[in-house]
Amino acid sequence: MSVERAVQHVTVDLDAGQRIDNFLLRELSGVPRSRVYRMVRKGEVRVNGRRIGPYYKLRAGDVVRVPPWHGAPQALAAQVPGWQLDRLEGAVLFEDDALMVVNKPAGLAVHGGSGIQLGLIEILRQQRPELDRLALVHRLDRDTSGCLLLAKTRPALLAMHRAFREGQVRKTYDLLVHGGWPRRVRTVSLKLSRYVTASGERRVRVDASGKASRTDFEIERRSDRVSWLRAHPQTGRTHQIRVHAQAEGHPLVGDEKYASEAQLGQARAAALNRLYLHARVLTLPEAAGGHRFEVPAPDDFEVAWEKMRGASGAPD
Repeated sequence: MSVERAVQHVTVDLDAGQRIDNFLLRELSGVPRSRVYRMVRKGEVRVNGRRIGPYYKLRAGDVVRVPPWHGAPQALAAQVPGWQLDRLEGAVLFEDDALMVVNKPAGLAVHGGSGIQLGLIEILRQQRPELDRLALVHRLDRDTSGCLLLAKTRPALLAMHRAFREGQVRKTYDLLVHGGWPRRVRTVSLKLSRYVTASGERRVRVDASGKASRTDFEIERRSDRVSWLRAHPQTGRTHQIRVHAQAEGHPLVGDEKYASEAQLGQARAAALNRLYLHARVLTLPEAAGGHRFEVPAPDDFEVAWEKMRGASGAPD
């Protein structure tokens, strides 16, 4: 199968701070990595009309020339396994001419890359070849489940990016955290910055020179060993809810990045092998119909609550 894509000019918005090579690997999904780097070296890729190197960091407002490409993308050669298709059966919560809302299962990456051949968006494109312009409006971590918004057209993508930036899209998450969440803590406001560990892993930490962030929390259930919370992020920083919970001394159950080894050991001993974070509610702005979507936390949350609570953790 041969695919041909015309030249595109993409204005950077939510991708500000990302390296150009990673940006291109996503925009040209399925194009061999070696070909992407050759495009940059040969000057086929331009930012604001100028040549750049493969490690250039994008800035908001940059206009990226994404070159045309003709060939058989690797991603199209990989057929989606039946069990993957089954996972997405009935996952579409809403769809019109411009937008799609999907209930993403835990354990499924939103897109391929970094050793992941097929993500949710590649699977959807294979299921629906006419949606070749389908794009993620925002992202959920691989182990996070719940409401995910996608755009079917470029104008819809830009409009939703603007709505997110202006705080017009509202989200609510379910989460399980270690220990009894303090009743007095209803809002966490901290400055956060991203960094890369010595092993190359991307993480986020509290940093006085970082970007402001705020999450409002509600206690749904509480015990001495585990708490079930609802989080309402007022800003959209990377790993915001996870880092805010850790900063209060109550990291999420199953959080491989921010929980302690002892806490991870406790979760593993209870056979809990996912991050317990679920995007429960997504509310679109009036300009996009004002729709509100709600998906209750999956059954494994209830199982994890009971296992983590244990005999000594009756709700109080």
